[in-house]
Amino acid sequence: MTPALSIREIGPDEFTLVWPLFRSVVAAGDTYSYPPDLSFEQARDWWTSPPTRCFVAERSKLVLGYYMLRPNQPGLGDHVANAGYMVSPAARGQGVASAMCEHSMAQARDAGFTAMQFNFVVSINTTAVRLWQRHGFRIVGQVPGAFRHAAHGPTDVYVMHRHL
Repeated sequence: MTPALSIREIGPDEFTLVWPLFRSVVAAGDTYSYPPDLSFEQARDWWTSPPTRCFVAERSKLVLGYYMLRPNQPGLGDHVANAGYMVSPAARGQGVASAMCEHSMAQARDAGFTAMQFNFVVSINTTAVRLWQRHGFRIVGQVPGAFRHAAHGPTDVYVMHRHL
């Protein structure tokens, strides 16, 4: 029997747990627009400094993925949540991203958010697009060539949204 997946919040002091995965995902250049030379300190601050919260998904103390949750915009846009997810290549296809999506929506609801929006979903990341759609997100916008994909060059991104 496979041990259960646990998802828990981490602070800046535990960002070292997710840093290797963060570096490898960003270095691939196929899903996130972060600069490849982003420092540990910058990544940690972006993913763990309030109002941003960071959650790690673990099985038997092994990090399988993590996500961040924050207001999409400050002030008059802070009722809409934003989130970003990273899953270890070895854990893909095991329901980790789906579990983190469900967890993030519950956390967002508990925090008083009324909707969730993903601002920058790379259109050719079809696995992620289908996953978010299964969780009730709709494509509400498309930005032509907004992402410089490492292998495919200029690639469209989607804005995806759902009410909570």
